[in-house]
This record gives sequence, structure tokens and C-alpha cells, in this order.
Amino acid sequence: MSIISIILVIIVAFLAGIEGILDEFQLHQPLIACTLIGLVTGHLIPCVILGGTLQMMALGWANIGAAVAPDVALASIASAIILVKGGNFDAGHIALAYGAAIPLAVAGLFLTMIVRTISVGLVHGADAAAKRGEIKPLERIHITALGLQGLRIAIPAILLILIPASSVQSALNSVPHWLSDGMTIGGGMVVAVGYALVINMMATREVWPFFALGFALAAVSQLTLIALGAIGVAIALIYINLSKMGGGSNGGGSNGGGSGDPVGDVLNAY
Repeated sequence: MSIISIILVIIVAFLAGIEGILDEFQLHQPLIACTLIGLVTGHLIPCVILGGTLQMMALGWANIGAAVAPDVALASIASAIILVKGGNFDAGHIALAYGAAIPLAVAGLFLTMIVRTISVGLVHGADAAAKRGEIKPLERIHITALGLQGLRIAIPAILLILIPASSVQSALNSVPHWLSDGMTIGGGMVVAVGYALVINMMATREVWPFFALGFALAAVSQLTLIALGAIGVAIALIYINLSKMGGGSNGGGSNGGGSGDPVGDVLNAY
């Protein structure tokens, strides 16, 4: 990679680390993070494929109570860098890259624990500054905390960049076929599990009709992703408008006695 590409990769990694906490622009999501790495390194298509695969895997990852999900930002950035430095973008090497993403995501939990432990002291400092009514120190503490989150991803990215590309290529090429094939199969299974977790969370009587409709349209038609997206947006707008009208099953209107969920009202009527 050139110097400019290295600088841009570090910037993307830093922003992905910050977004892992902010969740504002979703730059830490695999599809976006890997795409940005591919964009700044000149390997857009393989990184998009990697990001899409990791995104399906990470759909079921969520923080629940005190249980912290695997670090999706580190997994995305590190696996994309490994893929780019490997120099080979066939299906086998992409499978090895997202196969390495899972242990990287788990390792990222250790870095998250360190940063959040340090942030405890910063929170106490912010509380003290707030009690004194001092805004500038409070702002500096917030920026420092966000900077630590960015460095949590940027520093591992720098370490991966410093590894010679020849070493990465040799390591990837030395992986036996049975292991790379196993990672490909296992990665596909993990993707299915991640998608199943999302379906399990959203599986309600009101949602299943939309799932069946989308599955049928995607499976039996020749529609492109853009066309499917347009249909999805249209259905969502229709659903929202029906909800505003009341969605009552006893005559409609805002006073029709409905719950505000048109599909749910119809299903509950039977």
C-alpha cells in the first residue's frame, strides 16, 4: 500500500472505532468499514464481498445488558486489511479473511474492556467538571474518551499494516485446502445462524407476511436489488399510511378501534 492509502486506512479504522460507540453513521458496520478499506486501497469489489459476508454474520450480534457483543469494528477493519495485504482475492482467500474475523472480534472484547476501564476514571472527571460548571474540561474529557475508542481500532490496524505483505501472503498460501474449504463452509453456516438470530428476534405474526413476501420476490423473480429495495420502501410507506389511518378491522378510520397496526388487526380478527 502507498503512504496515502496507509494514512486513509488508519483514518477509516479510527472512525470505525469511534462509531462503535456512537452508532451515528454506522461506519463500524462490516459492509461500510470493509467497503471503505477497499475504496482507499483500490480493492473495492473483494472488500465489498467480504463486508457483505461479515454483515450477515454480525446481524445477530447485539449488546444485551452487561453482555457485550464481539467487536465488529475490529473484525471488519482487520479482516479487510488481511485480505488486501494477502494480494489474492479469490473465494478461498476471502473465506480465510472472514474466517479470521471471528477470533479477531473476540480479541477485540479485551481491548474494549481496557478502554472502558480507563473510561471509568474519565467519567468521574466529567462528573466533577459538570458539578463545577466547567464546560471546556467536560468537552475535553468527552473527546479524549472518543479518541481512546478510535485508537482501540487504529493501533491494531497500524500493527497489521506494519507486517510485510510477503509474510501475510505466505501465511495465507500455507493454509491447507481442507482448512480453507472448512472455513468457507463454516462461514456460510455462521452467516445463516446470524440471519436466523435476527429472524428469531423479529418473528411476530405481524412481520411474517412481509418476510414471506420478500422471500418470494427475491427467490422467484428476476428483480435486481434496487427493484427489491424500491418495492420494500413502497410497502413500508403503505404500511405507515395505513397505520396513521387507524388500521381498525371494524370499519377503519381513526376511531375504528384498531391498534394502529393494520396487519396485526387483520390477523387478530381471525
